[in-house]
Amino acid sequence: MCADTPDYKDTLNLPQTDFPMRAGLPKREPDWLARWEKIGIYDRLREKDGRDSFTLHDGPPYANGHLHIGHALNKILKDMVVRSQQMMGKDARYIPGWDCHGLPIEWKIEEKYRQKGRDKDAVPVVEFRQECREFAEGWVDIQRDEFKRLGITGNWSDPYLTMAFHAERVIAEEFQKFLMNGTLYQGSKPVMWSPVEKTALAEAEVEYHDRQTDAIWVKFPVVRGKGPDFERAQVVIWTTTPWTIPQNRAICFGPEISYGLYEVIGRPEECWATIGDRYVLADALAEDVLSSARLEDGMYRRLGDVSAEELSALVCAHPLRGADGAEGEWDFDVPLLPGDHVTDDAGTGFVHTAPSHGDDDYAIGIKHGLPMTYNILDDSSFRADLPLFGGEAVLKPNGKPGGANKAVMAKLVDVGELLARKRITISDAHSWRSKAPVIRLNRPQWFAAVDKEIGDGLDTYGKTIRERALTSIDKLVTWTPQTGRNRLYSMIEARPDWVLSRQRAWGVPMTCFIKKDTKPDAPDFLLRDPAVNQRILEAFESEGADAWYKNGAKERFLGNDHNPDEYEQVFDILDVWFDSGSTHAFVLRDRPDGSDDGLADLYLEGTDQHRGWFHSSMLQSCGTQGRAPYRAVLTHGFTLDEKGMKMSKSIGNTIVPDEVVKQYGADILRLWVAQTDYTADQRIGPEILKGTADSYRRLRNTMRFMLGSLAQFSESDRTAAEDMPELERWVLHRLSELDQIVRDGYATYDFQGVFQAVFTFATVDLSAFYFDIRKDALYCDGDTARRRAARTVLDLIYHRLTTWLAPVLVFTMEEVWLERFPGDDSSVHLVDIPETPAAWRDDALAEKWGTVRRVRRVVTGALEVERREKVIGSSLEAAPIVHTDAATVDILKTVAFEDMCITSGLHLSTDPAPDTAFRGEDSSDIGVVFAKAEGDKCQRCWKILPDVGKHSHPDVCSRCDDALG
Repeated sequence: MCADTPDYKDTLNLPQTDFPMRAGLPKREPDWLARWEKIGIYDRLREKDGRDSFTLHDGPPYANGHLHIGHALNKILKDMVVRSQQMMGKDARYIPGWDCHGLPIEWKIEEKYRQKGRDKDAVPVVEFRQECREFAEGWVDIQRDEFKRLGITGNWSDPYLTMAFHAERVIAEEFQKFLMNGTLYQGSKPVMWSPVEKTALAEAEVEYHDRQTDAIWVKFPVVRGKGPDFERAQVVIWTTTPWTIPQNRAICFGPEISYGLYEVIGRPEECWATIGDRYVLADALAEDVLSSARLEDGMYRRLGDVSAEELSALVCAHPLRGADGAEGEWDFDVPLLPGDHVTDDAGTGFVHTAPSHGDDDYAIGIKHGLPMTYNILDDSSFRADLPLFGGEAVLKPNGKPGGANKAVMAKLVDVGELLARKRITISDAHSWRSKAPVIRLNRPQWFAAVDKEIGDGLDTYGKTIRERALTSIDKLVTWTPQTGRNRLYSMIEARPDWVLSRQRAWGVPMTCFIKKDTKPDAPDFLLRDPAVNQRILEAFESEGADAWYKNGAKERFLGNDHNPDEYEQVFDILDVWFDSGSTHAFVLRDRPDGSDDGLADLYLEGTDQHRGWFHSSMLQSCGTQGRAPYRAVLTHGFTLDEKGMKMSKSIGNTIVPDEVVKQYGADILRLWVAQTDYTADQRIGPEILKGTADSYRRLRNTMRFMLGSLAQFSESDRTAAEDMPELERWVLHRLSELDQIVRDGYATYDFQGVFQAVFTFATVDLSAFYFDIRKDALYCDGDTARRRAARTVLDLIYHRLTTWLAPVLVFTMEEVWLERFPGDDSSVHLVDIPETPAAWRDDALAEKWGTVRRVRRVVTGALEVERREKVIGSSLEAAPIVHTDAATVDILKTVAFEDMCITSGLHLSTDPAPDTAFRGEDSSDIGVVFAKAEGDKCQRCWKILPDVGKHSHPDVCSRCDDALG
């Protein structure tokens, strides 16, 4: 620049914005939260009339600890659903809720008591329940603040709580419907039992962990059978629960399995087998069994086949029959019974059957009239008066193994009926609260019969709970992903009756009375009186479920119609899954901001809820309103660390939401959710979060450029689409395409697909292409039609990007919105995604510009080579020659291709490209020869052009001279 050349910088239309490059999200996000609360955004959205409702019913988290990363994933997904549905024109309501009853909270209060040396049983139950309530209230407040910090919208001022008085009333009312429709019964069958917690558990309360145990092979002597071959014969069973042997009542065999009779003809010194012993075994397993008994080849021989008919005729003695000190306890016959559950995959081909300790065992027992046993008490100890084993426990109070297994094995060795034993590792059921093993134990419990016909008139989808549930799964519910349908269907298809009762104190009691000295199958065993039920409900509405435990409750509820001395009040509480399964009734049905028809448009939880909330809600609703309470179910996977390992405090690989928010801000965590395939297990860790933050920065830069270029934009600048240059009309076409992708994606909850499409558009189509090209016009043009068109398109892009991304980046898009539209009541979350005119769609134009962009990529590739070689510093120093076919040249001539390539000049040629020409990897039909631009550098736009210096303003080109006026 000559000494007297003016500085033209101030004449450029450079971006003007206060939008910072650095987001500072951790510090700034709380201010937006406070602002939203002040202007009441959630309530203001409810004031929008004429909208179809959309209800996502919140699966209640448990109120007993700080949030983990799974909570964050779940609530952010829900928030993106609610916000996107709202911005697409729905009235999207969201009532957050909490599960407040149950053992986890009770367990915490008991821990506190133990630390103080206080006996829980000495505390009045109402006082104990009040402590549980206060504990839950404290955690509800903490978790509410933690959820709000993640930018979750909803009716936080009035959430639903299962311990609210009205909720407890409705839960009791829903239970009473089972009471009145005949599906409730008291039964005695094996249930998942926690000896440590002394209560039954639902399948959803159980998790499986590896643990070591003793596997044993036990000989049952044959006492009767067809033919002399069975003299001295023994049927061998295999089990990993030695403590169940005293409860054995039968042996099951597989009718289709091949069995043989094997005789011992040799033995090593240390062996429990005896020469001459004969064992009945499944042929496929015989070698493994005999090897476990230390019998090698040559030490046994197969005598012949044993048919199913012969097995059915066999009768064995219990292995403890006649044992010293047994006092005749086991002096009974053990029949062999056919069972479809028997396989020859493992064991011996025979299944030891204890009806009190297994589902298959129980079913066999009921079918064949086997007696139930009650040898095991609540704490897993053998009853004190049981010969040989009285007082021995399966588990100690701390969940560690007791002495029951060793005592049983020792006695089997003593009587000569143990063939082999081995220490093995198995995957076994554990309580997810106490982490202690659980056992299958027969205990009197309350059940809901899933196969009993219900005469309630709600039989559109079936007459039983199971029929209604399976029909709902197939015909009424949409599943995302579809595998969720298969999982729940198979679970409900095979599930037993629902165990409703728990032997604890903190929950909604089973509000029923039973007649004393009456058998459970008697018609008058359960009191079914609507007037009694109504008195209970009225008390619960005003006093909560504590009313059940107050002095004189029985007399109060029975009233003058029934003699209190003739009835027992049931004090078991309901399974907490019944609580949460009933939420549809007191949230969707009863609340004014619930659902219009009492049904949810969506339930959204993790895959574990197929056996949890999805499952219990389905059963409960099918029992009381004849169908599923939801129209759609969406499931997400679990959150793992960066290596794909389960998170564990002991390993030190946990990611805590609060720590992510403090370091990066909640929007980064939300962006991580949007970028993941939530239908599978997701990974998160420091490196992944760094990558997420980098994506965020790129997106933020796109928004910042737009804001700067739209400074002082007004309606007078607006240009009609039909008057725009092709490049702008191509952008409108892309907006039209994206609008459909975004709406379809949000409608199907494909947040990853939405974000990837929008992010690619923002960073590739806009930042790396459109913005890169139009910077020159935006900065250097005067008040030209081209610049006005570009700014109009930027405005249209702005309104779509901010609303498309608002459900994901709730804080950042609010910041972007307020940068242009400040005001006390302004918020991007109060507007909808703008409609996109159908006329913007132009597939022919898009095809043409696909060609333009393909050639441009080759040109920019060629220039990048020259830049790396330091031949040029800027693409404006170049005026390359582009060789391609005539049809392509004709297209490029119509689009000012030198501007598209950001060069000062460009020559198009249909001549064959020289061998030295640059070619793209996938564009062999295009060749680019580098040439430098001729002329002088314009001191305003920096293009090198022949006409620079020939105008009224010194050292500028004609375009800049016109702009300077």
